This record gives sequence, structure tokens and C-alpha cells, in this order.
Amino acid sequence: MGEVVADLEGIHRRAGTVAEAGSDAQRAYIWKADRVKITEIETIPLRLPFAQPFKIAQGADRESIETLIVRVRTDEGIVGIGETQAWRRQGSAELLWNLVRTIKDHFEPLVTGRSPFDIAGILATLNEALYNTFYAQAAVADALYDIAGKAVGLPVHKLLAGECRDRVRVCGLLAMKPTIGELMDSAQGFYDRGFRHFGVKIGVDPRQDLANVAALRERFGDRVVLRVDANGALTYDDALALLKKLEPYDIDAAEQPIAIWDLDGLAALCRATSIPIMADESVSTDHSLLEVIRRRAATVVQTKIAKNGGMYRVWRLWALASAAGMRIYPGNHPSTSVATAAVAQLCAAWPGPLMEGVFAVGVSGALGADIVMEPIAPVNGEIKVPSGPGLGVELDEKAIARYRIDR
Repeated sequence: MGEVVADLEGIHRRAGTVAEAGSDAQRAYIWKADRVKITEIETIPLRLPFAQPFKIAQGADRESIETLIVRVRTDEGIVGIGETQAWRRQGSAELLWNLVRTIKDHFEPLVTGRSPFDIAGILATLNEALYNTFYAQAAVADALYDIAGKAVGLPVHKLLAGECRDRVRVCGLLAMKPTIGELMDSAQGFYDRGFRHFGVKIGVDPRQDLANVAALRERFGDRVVLRVDANGALTYDDALALLKKLEPYDIDAAEQPIAIWDLDGLAALCRATSIPIMADESVSTDHSLLEVIRRRAATVVQTKIAKNGGMYRVWRLWALASAAGMRIYPGNHPSTSVATAAVAQLCAAWPGPLMEGVFAVGVSGALGADIVMEPIAPVNGEIKVPSGPGLGVELDEKAIARYRIDR
């Protein structure tokens, strides 16, 4: 068979050749691909602008986001990419340079020389070395999946479970605005682009929150699905009072209305309001999701690539949530097309129902720039799942050079 070639076109060509040659050649090809070894992890810290100031309940307006791209290199020249963010809010205190040092100083020595196909084993090693460092682990984990897909010429979803869908409907995220008029302009823009599901940020001024939701329902009627998200900013009493007032407006879910540690409060809200409660910041590990399930603290769960440690662990969370009868809300911090593609690959492989999540918030208009050659963009409120090998996206080196902040 010869060596597994480094360039993507060569990989496609070789995969096609062995497929035509029959099962013996295919077995030899896969055996050779499995001998690929990791040689290096490159970290690429970026600062990307928001298209407009991005405001959630906690913290000041954000003008930019700090994103970390990793490239995992191999001895056969196959390179995998993954993404994470330093998204500081309740439940995350990550700094960009902490992520870089964690990956370079601690993770790289542990993975060098190992097979990129050993995803579960590598992640167990990384978590044993630095427990719960999911934001750092996420980018490495997804880069390993990217390598595996490229090595055999298949998109990641076909390695995970096959293709259950090739398009995924997504939710438009309405960040906080100074006036109702500005919020309505943002919502109308999403609606005109085919979005029929809105996530509305709440949690600073309950009266304004109520007025915003009322205006959205009046404008769009039952043509849209409305969800609200407080990012854990409300007290129990304030959350209960606001949710009771929002009940007449047919809210599909209320995301993380109170602090991440108050699972008893979330459970009490589940019993006190007809609006389904979604856990987001409260769920980082499978253990934390099990505790949410045990206490009946939510009936919906949101996952994120960075928060939950990448595709491998997100898939585990979805399996647990599905077994418990919870609805699954695929999410992300504002991300480039790299992390967006990772969630899209998971969605394509998942055989069960999925809510219209906010995993594409970055590429739906929140970010003012992307870093791949062919950016993912919603069409009629849907994301087309990338069909190329691995994650299906390729870095744009000019964009990387423009937004990189370590050189």
C-alpha cells in the first residue's frame, strides 16, 4: 500500500484506490492508517471581533472573543484541527494563555507518540493528569476526530454512527440590546433569513425582559419558538416571579435561570412553573448531568464543545440525557466554523430528536470574522453538515495570520 500520504487530495485518492481494490487492500489501508502517530500540538491563540457588541446577563458588553485553535500533527503529515474558547462567565474561568500552557506543557508530552485513533484512551490520560480541564481537552479531542476522518477519507459523523441527517435547523440568538426596537430589528433579521427559533437573553432587568418577550410574541405570533436564557444571573425569587409572568407567552424553555450550584432551586422551579427548565452551566461532566437527572432539576440540557470537553464527551452526555427522557439542545459558545462543524457532525450522527440549538451562533452573525476557507453559514435557518473528510473544514492561513495574537 505504501505510506499514508500527507495531503488531503492524496488521502482521497488512496482511499478510493483501496476501495476499488477489495477487502484485503482496505484492511491493509486501515491497518496502515492506524499506525499514524502524534508528533506535535500547535496552539493558535486568536482574538476575533464580534460583529456588534455581545451582551449577556453577566459581565460587560463583549467586543471580541478569545479563541484557541489547535493543530495536532502526525508523522504521516495528516493534521487535525479543533477549537475551544476562553469564554469567561459563570462556570468558566479559563484564560487564553492558561489554555495554551495546559496543552503545550502538560498535554503535548502525554500524547506524543500515541495513535490519534486512541481518542478515549488519550482523553482518560489527559483528564487523569489535569482533572476537569475540559476547555483545554476539547480542542485536542476534536482534532483527533479530524485526523481519524482524514486518514480514512470520511466525515466524522460516518465514523461516529453514520448519517442520520445532512442538515440541522438552528436557533437565532438574540443578545441583549439597549432598546426593544434594536432587539426587534435583530429578530426580524433572523426571521427574514429563515430562522424560526429564537433564544432571548434575559437576567438583568425583569421588566425589560418581560417587555422584550411580549414584543417578540406580538410581532411574530406562533410563527416562531421562543426560549429565554438568564446565564445563571437571577435569584430564585426573581426567576420564579419572571417565569410566572412569561408563562402566557408560550416559552419553550428557560435556560439556566439561577446559579449553577443551585440544583435544588432548579428542581423547585421545575415544579413551580409550566416553562421547561434547561440546564447549561450546571452541566459540565457526566457526573453533573447525572445529578441534574437524579434531582429532576431540568428536563432540557444544553451542551457545548468547549464546556463539555469536545465531541467524545458531548456524545456521552447526549446518551445519558436521552436515556433520562431529557430534550437535547446542541449549543456552543460563539465559535468559528471549526467548533460549529464539530457540533454539526454530532448532529448528523445522532439518531434521535434534537432541539434547534444555538451551536451556530458565531457563524449566524455574532462574529465579524471566520478563519476557514469556506465558512459555514446558515441558509433558510439551517446548517448543511460538512461532508468532507474529518470535520470538513480547512483553515484559512491568511485569516489565521490576521487574528493570531502570539506573533
